[in-house]
Amino acid sequence: MKAAIIIPARMASTRFPGKPLKLLRGKPMIEWVWQAALRVPNVESVVIATPDDEIRTAATDFGARVESTRKDHPSGTDRLAELVGRVEADIFINVQGDEPLIEPSTIQKCLQPLLDDPAVQMTTIACPCRPEDEDNPAVVKVVTNLQGNALYFSRHSIPFARNPRRVVLKRHVGIYGYRPRLLREFASWGESDLEATEGLEQLRFLDRGVPIRVEWTESEPAPGIDTPEQLLDIERLLAPRS
Repeated sequence: MKAAIIIPARMASTRFPGKPLKLLRGKPMIEWVWQAALRVPNVESVVIATPDDEIRTAATDFGARVESTRKDHPSGTDRLAELVGRVEADIFINVQGDEPLIEPSTIQKCLQPLLDDPAVQMTTIACPCRPEDEDNPAVVKVVTNLQGNALYFSRHSIPFARNPRRVVLKRHVGIYGYRPRLLREFASWGESDLEATEGLEQLRFLDRGVPIRVEWTESEPAPGIDTPEQLLDIERLLAPRS
């Protein structure tokens, strides 16, 4: 069974234009992500998907495979869907291009259920939500059923604790795994009302009744980069890896 890691990246970030090519200890941010993806076992190919010539040129220079995509995709998942048929794989893993500290073990955790169980169609990751993040809309939460599948994702704190809380608040970690057929279907559905309301593309799958397997980790996710101010903090954390 062939697995591919796709790293969607674009220059037109609202909060941080040109983010994928910002230098961290002398290397473009997206190169750090690509190098982490290369260390994941059982992966046939690692591909950077972009609509931008600047990213294509930089990624080609450091040796990555690059696939050009349209500029009008509303989400990274739509960008992945365009590559079905162009990238030969039975499993696609979506890794964001702004997470230079991501660990290969986190990517592997998302991949493994798809390797182990052909009935699993989609996967993602959750970890404990820190108390200070409970009411932070930038931190997405997820609730799951007894089978470990997602019931709902929200920027709000869920479930609401009307009574003493008996469940662990789960923070969603934005990495996904898919079967290619599911990606094709996703692109044909169009944006759902819940997806548009919360600004969360994974709700398009739940709206269509697709089970999303949520793998649990006790480790906090590596911080991504959303603003220029975060670059220096990430550079310090990357120092041991240089």
